[in-house]
Amino acid sequence: MADTPMLKFVTIGRDMPEKRSADERRADFHEIYAEYAAAKAREQAGRCSQCGVPYCQTHCPLHNNIPDWLKLTAEGRLQEAYEISQATNAFPEICGRICPQDRLCEGNCVIEQSGHGTVTIGSVEKYITDTAWDEGWVQPIAPVLERTESVGIIGAGPGGLAAAERLRRAGVQVTVYDRHDRAGGLLTYGIPGFKLEKDVVMRRIALLAGGGAEFVLNCNVGTNIPFDEVRSRHDAVLIATGVYRSRELKGPSIGANGIVRAIDYLTASNRKGFGDSVPEFDSGEMDAAGRRVVVIGGGDTAMDCVRTAVRQGATSVKCLYRRDRTNMPGSQREVANSEEEGVEFVWLTAPKGFAGDAVTGVIAQRMRLGAPDATGRQVPERVTGSDYVESADLVIKALGFEPENLPELWGQDALETTLWGTIKASFHTHETSMDGVYAIGDIVRGASLVVWAIRDGREAADAVLERFGHQTIAAE
Repeated sequence: MADTPMLKFVTIGRDMPEKRSADERRADFHEIYAEYAAAKAREQAGRCSQCGVPYCQTHCPLHNNIPDWLKLTAEGRLQEAYEISQATNAFPEICGRICPQDRLCEGNCVIEQSGHGTVTIGSVEKYITDTAWDEGWVQPIAPVLERTESVGIIGAGPGGLAAAERLRRAGVQVTVYDRHDRAGGLLTYGIPGFKLEKDVVMRRIALLAGGGAEFVLNCNVGTNIPFDEVRSRHDAVLIATGVYRSRELKGPSIGANGIVRAIDYLTASNRKGFGDSVPEFDSGEMDAAGRRVVVIGGGDTAMDCVRTAVRQGATSVKCLYRRDRTNMPGSQREVANSEEEGVEFVWLTAPKGFAGDAVTGVIAQRMRLGAPDATGRQVPERVTGSDYVESADLVIKALGFEPENLPELWGQDALETTLWGTIKASFHTHETSMDGVYAIGDIVRGASLVVWAIRDGREAADAVLERFGHQTIAAE
């Protein structure tokens, strides 16, 4: 029997792609990991144990067929690996870069649980699709038959783009409306280049446009065009707006100059990276250079902010979070990367107010973790008499996002929402209370992961196709 290329986890250790030094990566916004060489990708893919019950696949929101494309990679059959990878994911090279694999596929890898170190699933996924682009295997969508039905998608973020891709493969006419001047949503303007370089996003959007999707940009539904008009133009409408309204803090001097929202800060930085004119950055309002920066929050957006501030040349960067390291929601990999780059984390600390008309500091208070709440998570409690001032002249609020009131903004009282303000939609079909109107992603789930938005987009597209009497997707 020929020697199998798999099950090498006992003799070969886990090996991530080379990571640039902290000093080097602090100086630019390029991605921090190098690409695998072909031999290294085959070696690391060959560590997969090919388990009978693949927990990596089970814990992937897209249920990507991870064991099969790892085996094909180990055997050097990369084009087949790519075909299997893209069959369940519209953007595998993006998920390979930004998914929190440590909480999803890799975090549930069987060999990780047995002490051998997880298979580097995300890095192999990125390698497979980057190779596919280099080799010309990634081709524009070419439907077998064009259909007459039309779908309007409101929002060009990952969920909307995933739905557009799936609908175009079936030949449905697709128009994507977005408020920004570039498509991509948070992939374009929310996630920094050191996690996701923008040419990776732009080439996917160009491919989708080349496959027949129409993009109507600088178009804010409810302002530039009424929702009713969008609905009248199309046979179905899919709402994929995401959630962009920032949660706010309360306390003295909350309106002081120098206190900014994370989404505004990251958008300004990403626009600057595109070479755009960004007055709020050029004026210094959104530029951390030479400033003492404090970021408030413990999620992935907070990690993006602290690492961006480092690259902009901040004098110091601190992250205040009201719980401890173990209980923070952000990726532990991102925390480690941030610490390597010089970020200081101030755990069990919460803001109580701010000092100065132009902010000079955060009035902070120490916290402790009390009894668990209904979710089982310990509730942070303020420690009396522990107030102190954390010096800062730029404060970035990264406290998460809430949905906009779309029924009010669009004049659509029939569009039902939940108690949290998200759009109420069917769990399976994603159809809302309005006939032929679907909703996906964060505007339904609340702020969540890109991979969940992609899953929702694909599921909603399938429901729309079923509505049109189309049971299977052509050219797939």
